[in-house]
Amino acid sequence: MNALKYTKDHEWVRIEGDVATIGISDYAQDQLGDVVHVELPEGGKAVARGDEAAVIESVKAASEIYAPLSGEVIEVNGALADDPSIVNSSPLDEGWFLKLRLSDPGELDGLLDEAAYEDFIAGLE
Repeated sequence: MNALKYTKDHEWVRIEGDVATIGISDYAQDQLGDVVHVELPEGGKAVARGDEAAVIESVKAASEIYAPLSGEVIEVNGALADDPSIVNSSPLDEGWFLKLRLSDPGELDGLLDEAAYEDFIAGLE
């Protein structure tokens, strides 16, 4: 399963085995505007679903990125430290934030599929 799942906080999740790659949606980066700084967690940090996992700062605002799933941070996207604008140019691919080794795969059931997320953001506009 390589399809993206989403949260109502505008994070996306791509699952490969027991690893979740996490970033923000195109809608979120568009709302934030130009991203100027990303603060990522340390590798090895355990996060629970709903915990603050990262911070993103744009020309408009600073926002927390919440862990959509529980697990251990096994990798962060170091390229964002040098070039945070990757989040704007490639939010669903190269602009990922972190990878988690899942501790509770059952939490995936609480995420939205792409169609449900599109419906959700359509209701925001």
